[in-house]
Amino acid sequence: MALDNEQLVRDAYQIAEDKDMAGWAAAFTEDGTFTDESVGVTWTGPGELPEQVENYARALPDMHRELYQLYLTGDIVVVQLALQGTHLGPLKLPFGTLPPTGKRMDAPCCDVFELTGGKIKRFDCYPAGSIILTQLGVVGDLSDALEQRPDAADPATTAGRA
Repeated sequence: MALDNEQLVRDAYQIAEDKDMAGWAAAFTEDGTFTDESVGVTWTGPGELPEQVENYARALPDMHRELYQLYLTGDIVVVQLALQGTHLGPLKLPFGTLPPTGKRMDAPCCDVFELTGGKIKRFDCYPAGSIILTQLGVVGDLSDALEQRPDAADPATTAGRA
C-alpha cells in the first residue's frame, strides 16, 4: 500500500508538470481539496482543483517540482521538494497579480497528501512564500524597510552578546 501511495503522489506531480488539468482533477476524490498554505486558499472539487496548477503553469511555463524526500505513513505522504521555474507570465495572488519579472525561483516547499481509495483526498502545499517573492524580486533589501535598534550600529554595545 505504501509503495502504491508513493507512486500515486509521484504520478500527481508528473501530471502537474505535464499541465494535464483533466488528469490533475481526476487524481482527486470528488470532494478532494488542494490548499496553498502560503496564500491561505483552498480549491475543492474537479471544477476548482486545476486553478492553482494552471496559475503556476501560466506564470512559470518551465515550472519543475524537484522531489527530494518522500515520507510515508499509512495514507499520508509528506514530500520535501523545491519549486523551480522562470517567471515569464502573470502570477495571480489573492492580493493582486504579479506581472512577469523574468527572474528564476528555486524555493523550498513541503507538501502533505492524504490519500483514500487510490486518490488524493487532501493536498496541503506549504511553499516558502517569502523566498518565492524575494527570488522573484518582489521583496527587496529589507534593511531599507526595517527599523534599526539604537545599539545595533555600535559594535561596542553589542560586544559579548551571543
